[in-house]
Parts: sequence; structure tokens; C-alpha cells
Amino acid sequence: MTGTTEGRDESRQERADRQWQELIQEIRVAQTGVQILFGFLLTVVFTPLFHELPQTDQTIYVVTIVLGSLATGALIGPVAFHRIVSGRQIKPEAVAWASRLTFTGLVLLLATCTAALFLVLRVAAHDALVPWLVTGVLVWYLLCWFALPLWARIRYTVEK
Repeated sequence: MTGTTEGRDESRQERADRQWQELIQEIRVAQTGVQILFGFLLTVVFTPLFHELPQTDQTIYVVTIVLGSLATGALIGPVAFHRIVSGRQIKPEAVAWASRLTFTGLVLLLATCTAALFLVLRVAAHDALVPWLVTGVLVWYLLCWFALPLWARIRYTVEK
């Protein structure tokens, strides 16, 4: 059965196939970023300087690495989800769950990037401006990643 959805004449399954392809393209970008960041974060603990850091900075590092690990899991999760449910005729549901995992992964990536920036600037600058700089970058991330898309969604969505 076909119907008009988002101005397209596609079945529920065709729509799910299209949405899955779009989601996978989005995930590829986020996965690459989180995997590179996480990989670099994993190496920090093995540098001589790490053990000279104050306990506060080491704690920030541990929180950052855990956030990076969680973000990696959430952004790779849709691939495992799809693989496990593939062929079960539940692609629309798989798309919905993969979308939730991706959004969760993006929020965790936001937290990881913010925490990593905070740690690096604390170590590099030792300055009272660091929290303000990190807050400014966090606001920028929030604007780019969430506020602008939500504004566009509200502004340009056509009522049906």
C-alpha cells in the first residue's frame, strides 16, 4: 500500500529503506569523529605527563574517556541493531531505535568533546577563562547541533 508521506509516494517499507540509508550516512560522519577522538583519548593515560596531572585533571580524563566510550557504543549500536534484526521485517522499528541511539550518541559526543576541551584547556592554559571558553564552545555546539535544526524544523515544517 502506498501513500503520500513527506511529499513522496512510497510504502512504509520504502520509507524505512530511505530513512535507513539517510541515517547510515549521518552515522558515518559522527562515528568517524567519535572514533578518532576516542582513540586519541585512549592513548593519553600512557603518556608520562598523565601521571603528573593533579587528581582533578585525572578525574576529568576518566569522565571524558567513559563519555567517549558511551558515545562510541551508541553510535556503533545502530549497525549491530540492524545486523541482529535484519530480515525480520521490522525495518521501520529498526530505523526508530537506530535514530534514538544516534541521537543519544550525539548527546554523548557533545559531552565528550566538551569534557576533552575542558581538560586540554585546563592543562594548557591554567587560566580562569577556561570555564568561560568551554561554555562558549558548548553553546556553539548546542546552537549548531540542536538549536538551528530545531528552529528550521519549526520554521519550515508545513502544516498538514
